[in-house]
Amino acid sequence: MGFNCGIVGLPNVGKSTLFNALTSTAAAEAANYPFCTIEPNTGRVSVPDARLEKIAALANSSKIIPTQLEFVDIAGLVKGASKGEGLGNQFLANIRETDAIIHVLRCFEDENITHVDGNIQPLRDIETIETELMLADLESLERRILSTEKKARSGDKEIKADLLVMNKVLDTLQQGIPSRKILEWDSTELPRYKMLNLLSAKPLLFVCNVEEESASKGNLLSNDVLEYAKNNNAECVVISAAIEAEISQLTSIEERQEFLDTLGLETSGLDKLIQSGYRLLNLLTFFTAGPKEARAWTTPFGARAPKAAGVIHTDFEKGFIRAETISYTDYITTNGEQGAKEAGKMRVEGADYRVQDGDILHFRFNV
Repeated sequence: MGFNCGIVGLPNVGKSTLFNALTSTAAAEAANYPFCTIEPNTGRVSVPDARLEKIAALANSSKIIPTQLEFVDIAGLVKGASKGEGLGNQFLANIRETDAIIHVLRCFEDENITHVDGNIQPLRDIETIETELMLADLESLERRILSTEKKARSGDKEIKADLLVMNKVLDTLQQGIPSRKILEWDSTELPRYKMLNLLSAKPLLFVCNVEEESASKGNLLSNDVLEYAKNNNAECVVISAAIEAEISQLTSIEERQEFLDTLGLETSGLDKLIQSGYRLLNLLTFFTAGPKEARAWTTPFGARAPKAAGVIHTDFEKGFIRAETISYTDYITTNGEQGAKEAGKMRVEGADYRVQDGDILHFRFNV
C-alpha cells in the first residue's frame, strides 16, 4: 500500500484517543499525562468508497476489499524537541518516515485535562510544532551542506546542483518559512528537493478535536484553524475524538449510523479524516473486479498504467502489455463488464495511459 500519515500533536490533545477510534483497537494507551505513547503505534484503515459495493454487485464478487491508508500514532511533541526535549529526535525520526502529517489540535476546554502550555490556543500549538520541524530541518541541512560543499570542490556538476537546491531551502527556512511553501522548482530541481525528505515539506492535515456539542459545526477555536488551513494550502477536519471513540465500540453499520443520526451528523469524523488524508496525498482509486473479488487500489494522480499495475504486483509492471479499461460511469450504466464490452465502452490502453479515478482495469502482462 505504501501511503501513511503520522498523527502528531502536543501531549494531551487527543491523538491516542483518535488513533484508537480510527483503528478500532486499544493499541495506543490513552492517558492524561505526557508521553503515554512512546513507540509509534501503526494501524491500517479502509478508505470509504460507495462505488466498490456497486461494482461488486455487478461483478457478483464473493469478496469486497477496500483500499487502505496507514496511520501512525507518534509520541507527543513539546517545545524544544529539535534540541532533544521530551522524546526529541525519536519523535522527529518517526515523522520523517511518513508521507504526510496529521496534526491533532485541542479545540475544547476541560479543566480535568492538562495542557502543557497552560491554556488552549490551537494556533500557538501549530506554530510550536511547525517551528520544531523547521529547526530540525535547519540542523539537518546545515550538516549536509557542509559535507556537500567539500564534495563540490571536485567540480562535479551534479553535486553543485544538489548544493544549489539545499541553499535555496536553507534560505527559506532561515526566514521562518516551511519548505513546502517553495513552489518555484524546475524539473531538474524538484527530484533533488524531494530527496532531502524534509519534515517541513510534508503535506499537512489539521484535525480539530472539539467537544461533543461542536462536532457538527465546530467552534470558535476550530474556526480559527479552518481559516489558517485555507490560507496555508492545508486540509482541515473537525472531529470529536470522544464521539469517535463511542462509535468505534458499535459493531454494526446500522448502529453507527443510528448513533450519528441522533447527534445530527451525516458521517463520522473518521470517515472525513480518511477521505481528507486521501486527498492530501493526491491519490486516486482504481478497481479490479471479478467473481472472486472486487478490490480498490491506490495510486497517485497522474500515474501511468504500468505503474498502477505494479501496485497489484511488480510482475504486472515489468511485463505490462495493455490495460483493458472501463470508466466507473460506463461500468454502472451498461450493467457491468459484459455490458460495457457490448456497448463498445471497454478501451484498450497502452503504457502511456494515465489512470483515471474510478477506472475498472484488467491488466494484460507477460513475464
